[in-house]
Amino acid sequence: MKYWFRNDYSFGAHPKVLEAVCAANLEGNIGYGDDKYTDRAKDRIREVCGCPDAMVEFLAGGTQTNVVACAFLLKPWEAAICPHSGHLNGHEVGAFEATGHKILTVEADADGKIAPDQLVPLLELHKDPHLTKPGLVYISNATENGAVYTKAELTALSEFCHANGLYLFVDGARLGCALASDANDMTLPEFAALCDAFYIGGTKNGAMFGEALVITRPELTDGFFRMKKRLGAVMEKGWIQGAQFLALFEDDLYFKMGRQANQMAARLQAGLKAKGWRLWVESPTNQVFVIAPNDKKPVLDEVCQYEDWCPYDETHTVVRFVCCFHTGEADVDGLLAALPNLD
Repeated sequence: MKYWFRNDYSFGAHPKVLEAVCAANLEGNIGYGDDKYTDRAKDRIREVCGCPDAMVEFLAGGTQTNVVACAFLLKPWEAAICPHSGHLNGHEVGAFEATGHKILTVEADADGKIAPDQLVPLLELHKDPHLTKPGLVYISNATENGAVYTKAELTALSEFCHANGLYLFVDGARLGCALASDANDMTLPEFAALCDAFYIGGTKNGAMFGEALVITRPELTDGFFRMKKRLGAVMEKGWIQGAQFLALFEDDLYFKMGRQANQMAARLQAGLKAKGWRLWVESPTNQVFVIAPNDKKPVLDEVCQYEDWCPYDETHTVVRFVCCFHTGEADVDGLLAALPNLD
């Protein structure tokens, strides 16, 4: 038997999400998002975000959302500032750059977060009119390495961006786990108030697929649907996304799933440390990063699905385990029991 810890989208969807889609399956709905489920889901998201005037649009996946949103917000000569480990830069095959925009990378710490002081030299350099002009800052919450921005950190970044004519865009592929984390000290409305645009990730938190993009400033939204259509991101059966997100935000389900994933990851981290396995970083969310001896990797291959993250040294590799809404104590304890103790 293999335990599934490769990512947080190995399983289809939470049963309540599937039930919501099935309930609407054969009733007939208008396409392209002009349906009652999409309208209600958008209203519900504005409500939970505390942003009554925000634009909400649904897209299929994280890369698509990042590309469409960032390209829409920027003028043709503007660039996005991104941590070197950010998904926009490190895991999207130049999709954003294919729209004609440049990515300006900033070195992030092992946690994947960046701070305002790191951006100052970049902005100074790009005062040169022969260079691209930074137009937005892209970050992820939770980061690609599992860290969470605190309210103070995000406030400082937001204030810096606005003082320097930059938009702040937050990749929320794992926003559910970020806001449900013990390391988080923000409510969703507090978080939303600090962002110009962000998205609520469904694909990695219990939906079949789908992300809800929120642009909090109405003056930035004119023409977005046309941009979405131009980049091939409008779904004909848009009501499926609406039905899913209505279910996700009923009875706190979205955050319950995030807490479940985080709790199982914490259980796994604690168990690995008790068995002598070293952590690469301490993650407060649903991703677990372990420094695995290369000679023990055949054991991992036999008992579970996981992902090689990066080399550590000649004899060790950083591997990643990810928990999700479907991960239970039996999965965690079973994996731990199958792994050897390391002295």
